[in-house]
Amino acid sequence: MAEVETKQEIKAATEPEKKAATETKADSMVGEIWIDVDIKASAGKFHHMFAKRPHHVSNATPRHIGGVELHEGEWDKVGSIVLWNYIHEGKPKVAKDRIEAVDPEKNLIKFRVLEGDVLKEYRTFLITLQVTPKQGGPGSVARWHLEYERIDDKVAHPETLLPFLESMSKEIDEHLLSTE
Repeated sequence: MAEVETKQEIKAATEPEKKAATETKADSMVGEIWIDVDIKASAGKFHHMFAKRPHHVSNATPRHIGGVELHEGEWDKVGSIVLWNYIHEGKPKVAKDRIEAVDPEKNLIKFRVLEGDVLKEYRTFLITLQVTPKQGGPGSVARWHLEYERIDDKVAHPETLLPFLESMSKEIDEHLLSTE
């Protein structure tokens, strides 16, 4: 599980194996949280799954994603609207997202949540996936970065999404490797 730390504490940390963090104070309404997931697939292949083929994500990880539908636009185009049916903490949930950014050269895609379960607890929610090749070896690192604003201080920071994103990424990675 990610730790709640200030930005200064994170910058001062010298733990290269640190894979997740929250960049906010525990009492702040606005926050950022991220997790790095080591994968064996290439950065381009993993990014391609979310940018151009998100409707195939449910085939790769049915435990986490029940289905993905394109409501407006095209899969990898800014402004397109995507509906995600997912299972978080054993409960079916929905998120309607707008693609905010796509950068194939950086293997980056951003989704802003417009409607759905997550907005019951957060005013704003932005999800960024950036996949980078590992330095000095095969495989990649998928970084999931979440930026959010809680609706009130009784709402927890979304740390429970980190194991969800990690597990989902690992299953997608296995699927991508099995289809080579």
